[in-house]
Amino acid sequence: MAKAKKEAKKAARKSVREATPKPLKKVAGGGRKIDSADKDSRSTKKAGKQSKYELRLYIAGNTPKSMTALANLRKYCEMHLCDMYTLEVIDLLVHPQLAAGDQILAIPTLVRKVPVPIRKIIGDLSNEEKVLVGLDLRPAK
Repeated sequence: MAKAKKEAKKAARKSVREATPKPLKKVAGGGRKIDSADKDSRSTKKAGKQSKYELRLYIAGNTPKSMTALANLRKYCEMHLCDMYTLEVIDLLVHPQLAAGDQILAIPTLVRKVPVPIRKIIGDLSNEEKVLVGLDLRPAK
């Protein structure tokens, strides 16, 4: 009798595992990826000196602060990084589990993954000087 119960539990766990979809990768998990290399280049690349920036912007739906942060970030990237960045926008209302990966406590939050070290900037990114210093695009005064 006990053996039959164990086999029934085992079969139930197996069917649950098969029915459960595989988890998404963090990079592809619901973010809209914007690759600047797909756009036409407005400047020439400096070989060897600059690496491609990998940026993630965590937002919460279409709130005013989230939309302001996205608009400001796109403006700064086009002005200062040209085609040297990849931007991934992650909506935490759709995929809240992705906040744990980068330890997001407030939104909107910008995370610079590459070049290292990882940097985080919280807020609507309206202060251009602070954002550029935070991304190491301009030295601190």
